[in-house]
Amino acid sequence: MKVCGQNIRKIRRERDFTQEYMAFEMGISQKAYSDIENAKVKINFEVLTKISDILEIKPSDICSISHKCGNNFEGKYNDLVEYMKKNGMEIPKEYL
Repeated sequence: MKVCGQNIRKIRRERDFTQEYMAFEMGISQKAYSDIENAKVKINFEVLTKISDILEIKPSDICSISHKCGNNFEGKYNDLVEYMKKNGMEIPKEYL
């Protein structure tokens, strides 16, 4: 997941956001947020969704910058979206 952390950092910097701002918006410490960007912790879907909401991008955009993101996140994300469609669940348009 090192690539995903690097991508998060890259996008955050493009938006001119600090780690402190991201941490505040997520309700975590700056150290905890730094650990995300430095791949010291695994990123789950909930954390990725919070980060993508703050950065105003789709969760899959973080990993689609590089297809080398661990555990085939893009495929799992697409599977989740398809499951939600199939079961009549509402999908926010920014995630499509």
